[in-house]
Amino acid sequence: MFEHLQPLPQDPILSMLADYRADTHPHKLDLGIGVYKDEQGNTPIMQAVKEAEHRLLTTEQSKSYTAPAGTAEYNQLASALVFGADHPALRDQRIVSAQTPGGCGALRMGAEFLHGCSQESRVWVSLPTWANHVPLLAGAGLEIAEYPYYDYATKGIQFEAMLQALEQARAGDFILLHGCCHNPSGADLNREQWRAVADLMARKGLIPFVDMAYQGLGNGLDQDAFGVRLLAERFPEMLVATSCSKNFGLYRERTGTLFIVAANRAEAQTAGSQLFSKIRSHYSMPPAHGAAIVETILADAGLTASWECELAAMRERIQGLRQQLVTAITASDIDGDFAFIQQQFGMFSFLGITPQQVEQLRHDYSIYMINSSRMNVAGLNQGSMDYFVSALTEVLSAC
Repeated sequence: MFEHLQPLPQDPILSMLADYRADTHPHKLDLGIGVYKDEQGNTPIMQAVKEAEHRLLTTEQSKSYTAPAGTAEYNQLASALVFGADHPALRDQRIVSAQTPGGCGALRMGAEFLHGCSQESRVWVSLPTWANHVPLLAGAGLEIAEYPYYDYATKGIQFEAMLQALEQARAGDFILLHGCCHNPSGADLNREQWRAVADLMARKGLIPFVDMAYQGLGNGLDQDAFGVRLLAERFPEMLVATSCSKNFGLYRERTGTLFIVAANRAEAQTAGSQLFSKIRSHYSMPPAHGAAIVETILADAGLTASWECELAAMRERIQGLRQQLVTAITASDIDGDFAFIQQQFGMFSFLGITPQQVEQLRHDYSIYMINSSRMNVAGLNQGSMDYFVSALTEVLSAC
């Protein structure tokens, strides 16, 4: 049976990571992999996480299973973080949640749940969207449709085109929205645009599905959750997938959460029973260590304050790098307006260069980013900024 299988190409990001690690250039730069890096180029463990782990190592009494949903306290604390402790949907017990293996697990279990609700409904994703969205959603059997989002010419959002496309959606279709720090573009909806999208979806009978993998890395924990909280107030049904990979630095611990918002408590409980059955048939129980870390931090006021301070420092560093990069490019011989980089949010932006120029940066200067020119701004630092801008100047001037 296996002899008839054909090899599949490696994921381009993972392939690029292997090439980067094998590169011996002393000034090589990884601007492709989606992880936060500090000034020394490391992806550090947050101090709040280290302290929480220390407490767990000295107090944890068992490695027994938790439950398909994870622990009740984790889900309660995660719900308050995402929706706000006093949100009406929480107060009315309209939300059921499950701790999942990362944001990917949350997205896939959300897709499995939605496919069980309706096999005719489509899920609309932004063009472009995160590369793994379509495999995760379509792999559950959902039909994929696309709506315009990023304008490569203006470096902003094609908002009117987005609305026009969503007018073609059918009642019962699911609309996947990035809660903040849009991956791969960094271009986020503002509050007025969130309200306009909510108006359209409510009028059309569409169901929101929000992926919020970067809460706290855009404008702040509460500010980044504006869209999620608005939709949860206005819609009787929606889904939210979140991740603790970026804002807690728990990449390899695979810690995420899926939230289902229903019209009332009874329907939320029924939806939860369906979700937990799906989870049981896929991976049975989620990994517990990362969730226990998050639970320990959010249950302790001192650790929460420490974590929020560290997260704010990460956010401010990314914003500062965006500003410094624009300043350095402006002072160089590069033609063109790169101010959009400073106006975007999170770790990613499209640099706006061609795949050939991306390849030249990689071949001649050992600067790695994916062919779309999506770059991880957090991969830069004070020591590499001039090298990057100088290499970019050389590549662009050669055209």
